Amino acid sequence: MAAECDEPNCNDALHELYEYIDGELDDDRREAIHDHLDKCGHCLDAFDFEEELRKVVAQRCRDSVPDALRARIAAQLEIATD
Repeated sequence: MAAECDEPNCNDALHELYEYIDGELDDDRREAIHDHLDKCGHCLDAFDFEEELRKVVAQRCRDSVPDALRARIAAQLEIATD
């Protein structure tokens, strides 16, 4: 099992977890997070959970919003911003 790491590194890694998963980090930062995940079981578990959650949401949330509902929401937003 991976060794636990110090808390500041965990906070940094977890703070950037979504950007890491989405591929939005530069190469140096991505490598640093990758190295951290290799060493920290706690953060690796969080990464695994978030990645799996995103897959489930992407698979299950494919319904489109009905046009009538979109129109009602747009109308309410228009009223609220006037």
